[in-house]
This record gives sequence, C-alpha cells and structure tokens, in this order.
Amino acid sequence: MAKPVTTLSEFIIEREKDFPYATGDLSQLLTSIRLAAKLVNREVNKAGLVNEILGETEQHSVNVQGERQQKLDVYANERFINAMRNQGAVCAVASEENDDHIVFNNPTSASGKYVVAIDPLDGSSNIDVNVSIGTIFSIYRRLDPGKVTVEDFLQPGNRQVAAGYVVYGSSTMLVYTTGNGVNGFTLDPSIGVFCLSHPNMRIPGDGKIYSVNEGNYFDFPANVRDYIDACKRRKFSARYIGSLVADFHRNLLKGGIYMYPGTTSKPNGKLRLVYEGNPLALLAEQAGGAATDGRTRILDIKPAQLHQRVPLFIGSPAMVEEVMQA
Repeated sequence: MAKPVTTLSEFIIEREKDFPYATGDLSQLLTSIRLAAKLVNREVNKAGLVNEILGETEQHSVNVQGERQQKLDVYANERFINAMRNQGAVCAVASEENDDHIVFNNPTSASGKYVVAIDPLDGSSNIDVNVSIGTIFSIYRRLDPGKVTVEDFLQPGNRQVAAGYVVYGSSTMLVYTTGNGVNGFTLDPSIGVFCLSHPNMRIPGDGKIYSVNEGNYFDFPANVRDYIDACKRRKFSARYIGSLVADFHRNLLKGGIYMYPGTTSKPNGKLRLVYEGNPLALLAEQAGGAATDGRTRILDIKPAQLHQRVPLFIGSPAMVEEVMQA
C-alpha cells in the first residue's frame, strides 16, 4: 500500500503547536502564500504560450531598485499583495517592487499580527529564456498593535517568525521554516496540491559547488578572488543560474556556497537584506548551514533601510567559514 501523502495544508495545521502563541493566524497566512504561489506558477507555466505576459511592461517601468520590470514581476507582486490583504492576519507588506511598505487599512487586516516582506519574482530576467525563477518571503510579528511603521520591517532577521521561498522550475516547490527545521513541498499539478516531498531538509556540511558571477571577478575583494582560485584548483564545480532562489535551492540539496560579494562599484553588493538575505539566511541556518556578509552573521544585522543591500555568502557551513578566513 502506498504511503499516505501529507499535504501542505495538513502539515501547517499539524505544526501549529510549534508556536506558544498560536491562534491559527500564521497558518492562515501561510495558506494564502500557497494560493498566490499557485496562481503565479500557472502564469509562469504559460509564459511560452501567451505573449501578453512575456517581456517588459509596456511602460518600460523600473522598480525602486532601478531594475526594468517584467510583466510577470507586476503580476506576481499584485497576486501576493492581494493574497495578504484579503486574509486578515497581515497588516502590511513590503515588496521589492514598491518604493514603500503598504499598510492595509481595511477592517479585515488592520488588526493583523504580522507583516510580510517579499520578493515576488526573483530572477525575473530569466523569464523569457525559460530558466527557473522564484518567490522569497519573510514574516515578522508587528511591533506595536496600535500602528504600523517601517520599523516593523527593519527588525533583525533573528526575529523572523517564518521565512521561505517558492521555486518555479521543472517542478514547483515551496520550502519554508517556522524556526523548527526546513521542509519542502512539491506541487502536484494533477490535483493542484503541494505535497510534502522533502521533510527535514539538511544542507551538507561541506560541498564542491560554488555559485558566483565570475564576470565581476576583478571587482571582487582579494580574499574572495583567492577563495575562487582555491575552488578552481580543487576542481570544484562552478554553477551560477542568475536566479538566487534556484542557486540557493540547488546548494541546499547538494551542498555548496552562493556568493554575491561587494564590488568596487557596489561595495554593499546587490542583494537586498530584508527581502533576500534575511529569509534565506534563516532557512540556511535552520537546515544546518550558515550565512554571513563576510564579517557578520546575516541574521544579526539590524536593517537601516527597507531596500538596504548586503553582501551575501550562504550555504554549507565549512565553505562559508573558509571564505571568511581567506
């Protein structure tokens, strides 16, 4: 007899006991993320067939990061924000695609206990060439039940209640943590349900994969160049997709390190602390890995700005430690 399959909904309900203050609101929130992910997945899978969702927006608009917005960027942003707005547990959302955080003043959400920071579609420049992309999310408890401010999003990553990502690839997976390990769920398209496929995910302590944009090699700090050279001498595999979620997901499963250091022109790197660094750092640590900016543990950094950038070294702990010592 086939082993019973645990669905994401069942798993979320079972894990409510992990929270001493559990009221069901976080479960409701994770369920809404699941729904939005399924809607985005549907559009991603149609991208090769429907021209209306391919390419840049007709206005050729750029987001707050100065990046040209793809049509699917806008679609994903709207789907996730609407999902958060409509379910009551979230009082505000900060998105990589918006200048400022968005406060929900409707009666359903005004008293919500949580705020969500989200990168709706990571790696969107890869959409048109059919390469894996993803969604990254981070959840915090609001600081003041009477008002919402940007400070709710500027908490250090060690105060996250939950974090996760969705990777849209050969299969669609949702991976998340609530601070009690990391679990992965694969979407079964035949029934439209996420099923537990990767329980208690653990990153190998060491690895032989390094993921970095070597086109910036000569702009990297000397210690990073030295580490890359050491990887080459040991014949490690260079694997760099250009979608942070996809690179991180591969290294989580197989062992490796993802690096986006500062450069001479961008000393603080390119990645965002709030939307990318913090959620993936929590996942990495909960899976036995490590994450640093080269000097400081990512989860100990207090963000100063909503769109603050940070260098990132994340993955197998032995590899992260070695690059820090290089």
